[in-house]
Formats: sequence, C-alpha cells, structure tokens
Amino acid sequence: MNRRERRASHTKAQPKPIQPDGAAILYESALREIASGRHADAEGCCHLALAIDGGHAPTLNLLGILALEARQYDAALQWVSRAIQQDGQPQYFLSLGTVLQVQGRSDEVIKVFDKARALGLESADLWMLRGNALVQLQQLADAVSSFQRVLELNPQNWDAANQCGITLQRLGRIEEALAYLDLSDALRPNHVPTLMMRGALLNALKRFDEALSICRRAHDIEPGNSDICVKTGIVLRTMRRDEEALEWFELALALQPGSRDALHDKAAVLTKLRRFDEAFEIYRRLKDVHPSDALADLGAAHLNLLLGNFDAGWSGREARWNLPSSYPRFQQPMWQGEDDIAGKTIIIAADEGLGDTIQFARYVPMVAALGARVILAVQKSLLSLLSNTPGISQCIRISEATDLAAVDFHCPIMSLPFAFRTVLGTIPAPVSYLPAPNPERIQFWEERLGAHEKLRVGLVWSGNPNHLDDHNRSIPLRTFSQLLGEEAAFVSLQKEPKAEDKAALQEASQILDLTRQLTDFADTAALISCLDLVVTVDTSVAHLAGALGRPTWTLLSYTPDYRWLLDRDDSVWYPTMRLFRQRERRDWAEVVEQVRAALHEVIARRTLSSDDPER
Repeated sequence: MNRRERRASHTKAQPKPIQPDGAAILYESALREIASGRHADAEGCCHLALAIDGGHAPTLNLLGILALEARQYDAALQWVSRAIQQDGQPQYFLSLGTVLQVQGRSDEVIKVFDKARALGLESADLWMLRGNALVQLQQLADAVSSFQRVLELNPQNWDAANQCGITLQRLGRIEEALAYLDLSDALRPNHVPTLMMRGALLNALKRFDEALSICRRAHDIEPGNSDICVKTGIVLRTMRRDEEALEWFELALALQPGSRDALHDKAAVLTKLRRFDEAFEIYRRLKDVHPSDALADLGAAHLNLLLGNFDAGWSGREARWNLPSSYPRFQQPMWQGEDDIAGKTIIIAADEGLGDTIQFARYVPMVAALGARVILAVQKSLLSLLSNTPGISQCIRISEATDLAAVDFHCPIMSLPFAFRTVLGTIPAPVSYLPAPNPERIQFWEERLGAHEKLRVGLVWSGNPNHLDDHNRSIPLRTFSQLLGEEAAFVSLQKEPKAEDKAALQEASQILDLTRQLTDFADTAALISCLDLVVTVDTSVAHLAGALGRPTWTLLSYTPDYRWLLDRDDSVWYPTMRLFRQRERRDWAEVVEQVRAALHEVIARRTLSSDDPER
C-alpha cells in the first residue's frame, strides 16, 4: 500500500468530528444579545440563523417575541405561526396566544389553547394564558378554574393565586377570594397591590382591624404612595373614626395634591364631621381643576339638600346623569317640568333605591293632575304595592319600560322634586299617600299576631349591607335589643338579617319573626297596618311605614342622609314620623336608650288610657 492509499485509508477510518449546528449557535448568540439589551443585534443573529436553517423553530419563535415587543403584531403572528408549523412545542403556542392576547383577540387565544390541548400539550403558562383570556371574555367562573389548574401544576405561581383572588372577588365570592390573596401574599410577600386588595376584602367582610393593619403594612413599604393613604382613610371611615381618616386623606393630598379620590373622600368625611364650609370649598376646588367632575356636583347637591337649600340641591342632583347608571335608555326626551304634558303619555321610572321609589311616589298623582297619561315603572318587589297608585294608567317593571310604544316623555322618579321645583314649604306631605293594603292580607297577619293585648311594635335594625353608608345607618341587633321588654309585643320586619344578627335574633325570644312569610312590600305594608308603631333605622321600611301614615320612629346617625335634614325630631316628608338622632358622640346605645324611654312613655299612656274608660 503506497503512501496515498495509506492516507486515504486512515482518513476513511477516522469519523468526522460533529460540527455545532450553525443555526443553534446563532440562536444562542441572539439570546445573549437580548440579555445585554441589544435587541437589534439579536434580530440580526436570528436572520443569519434562518439563512442557515430556515425552519429553525426556536429562532422563528424568538423573532416573534422580538416583533411582539416592538408592537409589530402581524409580523409576530407570522414568525410564531411558522415556529408551530416546524415544531409544536408548548412554548410556541404560548407565544402565539400571547400575541393574540395583546391584540385583544381573546376568542382566538382560547382556540390556540384548545389546539395545544388536542395535541396533548399542557403547561402552567398555557393555563395562565387561558385564564387571562377568559377574564377578558367575562367568563369569570371558567377563568377561576384555569387559575386553579395553574396552581396545581405550579403551586408557587403567585400571579395565578393573585388573579384567582381578584376574579373570585368580581364574582362576589369574597371569602374564597381572600384565601387566594392570602396565598399570593405568602408566595410573594410585600407586593403592595395584593396587600391593598386583601385590605379591601377584609374591609368588606367587616374585619376592620385586620384591614387597617394591612393598609399600614403597605404604607410602611411604600410611604410615598398616595393611594395607600386614601385606602387607609376609607377603612378608618368605615370604622367611624372620621378624625383619623381625615388625617390620612390630608397625608394623601400632601403626597399628591391633585388626587381626586383623596379630595372626594376628604369632602365626605368633612361632611360627616359637619364641617360643611370646608366640604363646599373642596367641591369648588374639584370643579376648578376638573370642570366635568359630576361627583363633585352630586356631593355639593346632597350637602345643599341636607342644609335645606333645595333649589341648588335638586338641580345639582341632575348631574348624576353624567355618571354610569342602570337607568333605562329611553328614546323619548326627559321631562323636567318645563314641557306641557297635557294629553301626553309619560313614563315615571324608578332610578335609585326601593326607599327612594316609595318616598317620591307621592309626586306621581301630581304628574297625572297635569293631564298626562302616566305609566309607572318600578322595581319588581314594589309592583303590588304601587299598582293602584292614584292617577296612573299602568304599573310595570323597570325592565319593561323601554319596550312601550307611543310614549312622549320619561322622567326618573328621583327627578320629580326638581321637575316640581320643590322647596321646604312646598313638599307634598299628606299623612298617607299609598294605596290601602289588601284587607285579606291584613286579616292574614292579624290571625298570626294573635290577641292585641299589648302595644305592637315593628322593628328594623339593619339596612342594605351594600349601601355605601350602611356602616353608619345599621345597628347591631344586640344593641337594638335593649328596647325589648315585656310591656310590648315586638315583631321583626327585618328581611335577611346579617350573619352576626341571626344568632342574636334566635336568642331574642321576645321578638316574633314572621318575615319568612313576607313576599313583597305589599305584604309588609299589610303587616305594618296591624302594628301600633314601627321603630326602624334609615331604610326602605322607614319610608314604607311613613308613606302609610303609621306612627314611625326612625333612628339616624349624627350626620344622616340629606332627606332627614339636621337637628330636628320631625320629618318634613312624613307627618307621622319622629326622628331620634345620634349626638356628637355618635353612640347608638345612647339613641336606643332615648327610644326605650320614649317607648315606656307610650306604653304608660296606653295603659293609663285602657285603665280609665273615660279617657
């Protein structure tokens, strides 16, 4: 064998060394360039890689990610789609879904997820993507399931716990939401947005001390955060610690002088403290900076009404139409008292709470007296009560109001005082203005109440827990029950008592509870007609009893809702109503004691009258 043959034989016998994949090398270089912040150089490496291997899936995906960061969404979709065609890895589906999600194409995100699942691909990141898309699609329950699946695959994913808590909160599942936010906080301590959401939920659950502790913890982490100061003040307001709340709102304004939230909350707490001139000044300041601030108009309007300035108050309340509202969208013009409505058809529609509808139903016959055909649209639970209101041709549900044809005008029921330019001296205040309750229902309740040997007293101690001012309006039953005694027969009119009051109600053997048999307000009206007195906090039953002309005692906070005015023990709206007010100490026990003493006087007079036949 000659030299050439030996050399050829040696070369053939030795295997070639494996050369690194050029595309892979350039891909790794691109990653290093990205890590150094040189995205343009990274993109150059990617294109060189594709010149070597046009189907290199990791490089195609990386170019898609770079295009996404540059907001070149069409290009991003093209690059990532090519990556999936070459190699259907979960991360490429994730990239595709991310591009679609950034574009707001949530439906398509779900399709990408479903395709990956059909191929047997699954990852925590893909489930997270699905959950976020479902949130955008308002499919919240399914979104929760997705976030929970993320946590099954990756129990350390704090973001999944956080999003699960936030979504559960939107579903109203507060206790569950708090548990997931607690988990999120444990996985990522001191994340301020999570802390603030936990504080808000604890506040909603009336776990005020815990909520306040979390707010202060967040403030320690970010002492320069104005929003934390506002949230801390809100918790203190809910705890009725208004002076302390004011300090936090002022701190928020020192950090961010133009904070609208802080200004609005400061004005609200100044109103509760009866520092009215300062509250008005804040509303003026808000309007100077934000001329279209309807909340400032509304706040000033309610303050004017509270002080008896009805002209400015009723007109100012019309600013509420510049805020989000569930009021029906009518095609017809709104009547504000100026157009001649004789011979016209007008819909009077409820636009706020149940008590508001009852209070201002007094104006409906006045509209009919102008020669109009009146259709009254109210909440479902008020249909039976108001269906025979004098002067109306029809009473329907609010949901049916926009379906009616041949209607000329509409008017929100809460705008009627403005339409009639009501002032203190012109309030329509008949002793009773509601239709008489059904005699058969009255007999039904009389049979259940039994012999009328004692003064019959109806009780309501709590309002709607979702009302913004409920913490000031409602009274714990254990405090309210100080009224109880053997000299009177007490009847509960309290629908759906709060959890903390249910146990107290079971213990209060002196209270007859027939509320399970109350089907609507007409039923409640019939029961009230069987009673001698109704003692209630500021809630819809106060308006119902007053509108029926029944003796009614209403317990009010130190600075109550505007309709009760200030510092008087009578109501300008209800002639048979007596008002019992908190004094400056804001102590409900003190008010309950005043009511108890007054109740004993009534019982004593009744006993004296029954003992003396000549009286």
